[in-house]
Amino acid sequence: MLEEQISKDYVKAMKDRDTLRSSTLSFLRAQMKNVIIEKKVDKLKDEEVIAVIKKQIKQRQDSIAQFELGGRQDLVSKEAAELAILKSYLPEEMSEQELERCVAGAIQEAQAGSMKDMGKVMKIMAEKVKGKADNKLVSELVKKALSQV
Repeated sequence: MLEEQISKDYVKAMKDRDTLRSSTLSFLRAQMKNVIIEKKVDKLKDEEVIAVIKKQIKQRQDSIAQFELGGRQDLVSKEAAELAILKSYLPEEMSEQELERCVAGAIQEAQAGSMKDMGKVMKIMAEKVKGKADNKLVSELVKKALSQV
């Protein structure tokens, strides 16, 4: 479904002569094709497409950080625009309050008592928030919660 939506949006961007959007989606489609070839499947599931998008987002964020260090504001704004386009295809992320409630539930479920149990809690959290939260934020919240246990 998401793969088809990206293809439709790519065609629309080409027709509208939206060069930034079309080039961003073209590159994304190429990365999705690489995954299709690698996994030897006909179509990607939405979770796999989201994983590709997240990888692209991470690359854009790293590029933005590097360009800011180099003082290349023109490239920073281009990468930021591409980042916004990519983020529009991700499901809405959970709020920090929702994540904190999830973390508390996962700690109880894992019967975690110390930082040693972080792996168990993160495994539960990975299932609960799949694609709906930044893993870095989840990790920070789990550490914070486990340090108070």
